[in-house]
Amino acid sequence: MPSTTRAISQFTQHVGIELIEHAPGRSRWALDLQPVHTNTHGVVHGGVLFTLADTAMGSALFGALQPGQICATINIKINYFKPVFGGRVVCDSVVLNQGKNVAHLDASMFVDDVLVAKANGDFAIFMRKTP
Repeated sequence: MPSTTRAISQFTQHVGIELIEHAPGRSRWALDLQPVHTNTHGVVHGGVLFTLADTAMGSALFGALQPGQICATINIKINYFKPVFGGRVVCDSVVLNQGKNVAHLDASMFVDDVLVAKANGDFAIFMRKTP
C-alpha cells in the first residue's frame, strides 16, 4: 500500500492516531500509546482500540468510494484478545464486501506483531449532501 498524505480529522489528531498506509479498500493506522490512553488499572482503554479500528475501517472504505460518496459507521463488533499496557498498536483494515449502500470491513490490531484485538463492521455508503 503506498503511503499517502490525507486530511486527518481533529478528533483523530487529538487521540494521536497516525495514518501509515492507504490504498482503495485497505488502510494501516497506528497509535503510539500514552498514559492518557489507559484506564485506572493501567490497561489501554477498550474505547481507544475501538476508535483506532473505526478510523481504519472508515479510511479503507472511503478510499474505495466513488466521487461524491461518503460513509458512516452502522455498527462495529470488536473482540479483545490480550490486554495492552503500552507500545505501538498497528491496525490493518480491509474492505471484505462493498455493495451499493453498505460495506462490510475487517480490522486487526497488533502490538509487536501479536494480535490483540479484531473488529468487523458495517458502514453505510451514501452521497454527500451539499448545503
